Amino acid sequence: PICTSARKMALLSLAPSCLGLATPLRAAPPLASSRAAAVSMDYSKEELATALNPVVGYFDPLGLATADFWSQGNEATWGWLRHAEIKHGRVAMFAFVGYIAQYNGLHFGFPLSLPESPSYAAGLTPPEQWDALPLLAKAQIFTFIGFLEFWSELGMETHYMKGGRPGDYPDFPKAGVIPVTPVKVFNLYDPFGFAGKRSEEQKAKGLLAEINNGRAAMIGIMAFLAEQKIPGSVPWGPHLKPYAGEVMAPFMS
Repeated sequence: PICTSARKMALLSLAPSCLGLATPLRAAPPLASSRAAAVSMDYSKEELATALNPVVGYFDPLGLATADFWSQGNEATWGWLRHAEIKHGRVAMFAFVGYIAQYNGLHFGFPLSLPESPSYAAGLTPPEQWDALPLLAKAQIFTFIGFLEFWSELGMETHYMKGGRPGDYPDFPKAGVIPVTPVKVFNLYDPFGFAGKRSEEQKAKGLLAEINNGRAAMIGIMAFLAEQKIPGSVPWGPHLKPYAGEVMAPFMS
C-alpha cells in the first residue's frame, strides 16, 4: 500500500545524515537555546544547523552559507536561501500528502472543471491526473500560484533579504483596498491567530519541525516521481504504476 511506502520514504530521508559522519562531531548547544535563537534574527548558522540535526551539525560543503548571490551581500543571500528552503518544504509537504491521497483514490466530491471538460478519472496516478486536466485548468492553477508569489514578495513590510524573517507570509490588505480583496481574506499562514498565541519556545520547536519535515517531504515527493518514471530507481521504495509522461513538462499531456 502507498501508506506503507510513505513510511519507507520517510526512512530514506534520513540517508543524507550519513554525510555528517565525515565531519568531526562536536557537542551540541543546549536545545532550548538553539530553538530560542531560531525564531529571532540573531541566531548563528551553526546554531540553527545543530538544532535541526545535532548529529550532523553544521555541514556546508558547497559554501552556500557564505555565498553572495547577485552582489547583495551574504546576509541577503542567507535570508534568500532560508526563505527558499522553507517555502519549497511547505510546497513539498502539500505535494507529498496530496500524492498519497490521490493515489489512494481520495478526491473532491464535486467537479473541478466544466461539464464538457474531463474531471477526476478513477485509476489515474497523480501525474496522469495532472495530464488529464485541460490547459485552461492548469493555467488557472499557475495564475493563482503566481499571485501568491507576487503578494509574498511585495506585501511584506520587511523583505527577508533585508532583515525580515524568512518563511513569513504577509497579511492580505483589508477589504476593498485592492480589487482582489472585496472581502477580508485571512492570513494564509495563521488564519485564526493560533500561532501568534504560542510561546517563543513553542514557535522555535515548530519552526525546526517544519524545516525538517519539509526536507523529508522534498526527498519523498521526488522519490515518488522518480520511481514512477524509472521503476526500481528508489532503493527500498514503493512499487508504483509506471508513468509514461514527462514530469518536468507540466503543460505537456
